[in-house]
Amino acid sequence: MSNNKNNNKKNNPNKNKKQGPSFSLTWIYMIIAFVLGYLLLSGDSSVLSGGSSRNATYSQFKSYVEQGYASRIVVNKNEGSLQMYVEPSHIRDVFKDQKVDSGTRPYVVVQVPSADKLEDFVSEQQALENFKGEIEYRQGEDDFMHFIWSFGPLILIVLFWIFLMRRMSGGSDGGGPMGIFNVGKSRAKLFEKNDDNKVTFADVAGQEGAKLEVQEIVEFLKNPKRYTDLGGKIPKGALLVGPPGTGKTLLAKAVAGEADVPFFSMSGSDFVEMFVGVGASRVRDLFRQAKEKAPCIIFIDEIDAVGRARSRGVQMGANDERESTLNQLLTEMDGFGTNSGVIIMAATNRADILDKALLRAGRFDRQIHVELPDVSERKAIFQVHLKPIKTDSSLDIDFLARQTPGFSGADIANVCNEAALIAARNGKKAVDKDDFLAAVDRIIGGLEKKTKVMTAEEKRTIALHEAGHATISWLLQYANPLVKVTIVPRGRALGAAWYLPEERQITTREQMLDEMCATLGGRAAEELFCGQISSGAMNDLERVTKQAYSMITYMGMSDKLPNLCYYDNQEYGFQRPYSEATAQLIDEETKAMIAEQYARAKDILSKNAEGHAALAQLLVEREVIFAEDVERIFGPRPWASRTEELLQTETPAEEKPDQPETTPNP
Repeated sequence: MSNNKNNNKKNNPNKNKKQGPSFSLTWIYMIIAFVLGYLLLSGDSSVLSGGSSRNATYSQFKSYVEQGYASRIVVNKNEGSLQMYVEPSHIRDVFKDQKVDSGTRPYVVVQVPSADKLEDFVSEQQALENFKGEIEYRQGEDDFMHFIWSFGPLILIVLFWIFLMRRMSGGSDGGGPMGIFNVGKSRAKLFEKNDDNKVTFADVAGQEGAKLEVQEIVEFLKNPKRYTDLGGKIPKGALLVGPPGTGKTLLAKAVAGEADVPFFSMSGSDFVEMFVGVGASRVRDLFRQAKEKAPCIIFIDEIDAVGRARSRGVQMGANDERESTLNQLLTEMDGFGTNSGVIIMAATNRADILDKALLRAGRFDRQIHVELPDVSERKAIFQVHLKPIKTDSSLDIDFLARQTPGFSGADIANVCNEAALIAARNGKKAVDKDDFLAAVDRIIGGLEKKTKVMTAEEKRTIALHEAGHATISWLLQYANPLVKVTIVPRGRALGAAWYLPEERQITTREQMLDEMCATLGGRAAEELFCGQISSGAMNDLERVTKQAYSMITYMGMSDKLPNLCYYDNQEYGFQRPYSEATAQLIDEETKAMIAEQYARAKDILSKNAEGHAALAQLLVEREVIFAEDVERIFGPRPWASRTEELLQTETPAEEKPDQPETTPNP
């Protein structure tokens, strides 16, 4: 599934308008802080710092000056007082019983009876050289400055707290100057109708079945009277379920685009915040806005973030914010209120963990499965993503669709982009088939590490291992047909084999056993032809073990435990729904199944030791071999799969590549 991005879209006229500077309270905070700082630094540091001081009588003041204790005198005319700053050497003579802060200039506050007498006294003492400092006259501090010095620090603390709260609530996006009070507002992004950039069904490639199911929602939004006249009710909600990257969000946008109605889009995690009650408040605000815009669509992506099944045990002393948000969502979707014309769509890839009340009829009435695309749908997706790419004229889109089994729409978009990057890196003017095949290999297997140093013995062991996979997969009927084998390290793997898996709807026991035998071919080849085993088969053993346990415990494919499914049920609080004796029997059956297929792999390799050795030697020499090389050694496969027949009938002979033709099963 994909979105067709047209490079010739009309420009939004609103974007061409000159945007003025946005208003922000941050600038006001900065200006106030700057002014207060300037006033603080420009004033007398001793006064503003609150230096040590004491009150004294006028007679004491005259005595201090006559004894030479004064260093500076500041007279406040309006207040009728003065401040006498004490010489540092005489501080203890003046402040005998008082502690004086270090680093400050202490002073004495004196009420002046008469300014004339003060001037005469100071002049007399200056003549006698008892006072050698300066005398300064001030008008005194006004009420405003007194207010600033008294309440300035408190104002700064309050402004800083408001600034932090606005940041926590989303800043200017959280509701402007009063953002702290808008923390409970919905953060849904609104796409209005008649938008030039709207998405339609023409932009959605593949998923024809899903588009048919949502088409009825579009028809109701366009013509609701057609259904209401007959007494019918449109489903209130539709849940899109599918693997990641299949285009669930894009399909919801296409529904809104086709119906040409407002579209509210948000994620399930947007409801949950650190504040109690915010999630429920945002749900209420979202539905309030939607009712005002009705008819409209509300789309909640990744709804499992808020719609997870509620716990059965009550948490002591705890208030589960997520559960209260879910309860509010359930009430809004189907409560006493009416949501006429409001349709809720949601997307998730984990529908099994959603709350049952959310999935009942009347809320999410329908579950629309958006599965991985098949070969025809992958072709349509490639056609969409290849439009902006300069491709070679000989590129076969059918070929690309067959080489990407199990790929989602997002994976195919990544393949197209990676192929364009590879072509540009190699200095090509157009992207050809080799670039796409290299892109598929890069995405599935990782980047080639040709500079990784291996000894000759390690290289031979890896070649024997990969040749074992190739030999058995070629000779078994139901094993995936081989396409390419390489011993060039990719990612964390020292070697890799590419197969073309057949896209089946169901898989039989015989098919699974053949695939298991082919997976064990690498370890079997090491034991037979190297005389020892290595750690290179760790991933193979992990896959085989998981597959064997699944066949026995879930699919009922065991001889001693037939037709039983021991599913892992978490609902009732237990892990294993079987006894210890049954667990031991499951282990024994798993070991027996793997041992049987391992012995089978060794038997096949022993009977075809000569061909296996030739294949391994070819791998050592060329590092990469293809299906044609395996066919020259073992002959044509006795069984051709449906996919191989399709490949042979539809691929022209002149297009047989010298590069890998397929990818491993993702």
